[in-house]
Amino acid sequence: MPLPQNRKPDPLNIGLMGGTFDPIHIGHLVTAEEARQQFSLDYVIFIPAGLPPHKEKEEVSPAEHRCLMTTLAVMSNPSFIVSRVEVDKQEPSYTIDTIRHFSTCGAPGANLFFITGADAILEILTWKDYPELLQLCTFIAVSRPEYPLEKLGEATDLSPELISKIHLLEIPALAISSTFIRKRVALGKTIKYLTPEPVEQYIKKHGLYKK
Repeated sequence: MPLPQNRKPDPLNIGLMGGTFDPIHIGHLVTAEEARQQFSLDYVIFIPAGLPPHKEKEEVSPAEHRCLMTTLAVMSNPSFIVSRVEVDKQEPSYTIDTIRHFSTCGAPGANLFFITGADAILEILTWKDYPELLQLCTFIAVSRPEYPLEKLGEATDLSPELISKIHLLEIPALAISSTFIRKRVALGKTIKYLTPEPVEQYIKKHGLYKK
């Protein structure tokens, strides 16, 4: 997935937003747009997981469905791009593998910002090769009331220099989740305005999330 040609004299600022996106919803898009504005990102790249290492294969919809729904959701925003780097892999993808890809060939020379939830950041010490991860990119931790990021300072294995590479992003509260949407579809309830209309129509057409 080549990036649009860089016409800036300075390196591009690229946001990377991974997830299962099963399905992608308004909360994901609001988060990406807020991160783009607050951190002066040139592009936000959405990276649907192929084989999430933390979930059983049966727990998620096929990767092609999730990738296509993500593409439909972002197509109206020229600053949003979808990458198949994890979808096309035949093995589980870890965050460090994806960051290495973009730092070497996906977006060489760019300043990388990884966008994720504050709850995930608080578990960063359990991530594969996390010291290298914090060297390669800056983290944008999306705030959630029940996960105060101050707890990260209690992690004695992280130096102040590395902690300084994790920034908090506060966004408007949106009580929307992919799990909530799947449950509503299974119950035959509307999901209008919870996800972009093209995604809503895709779910209906392919009969996703039905009991």
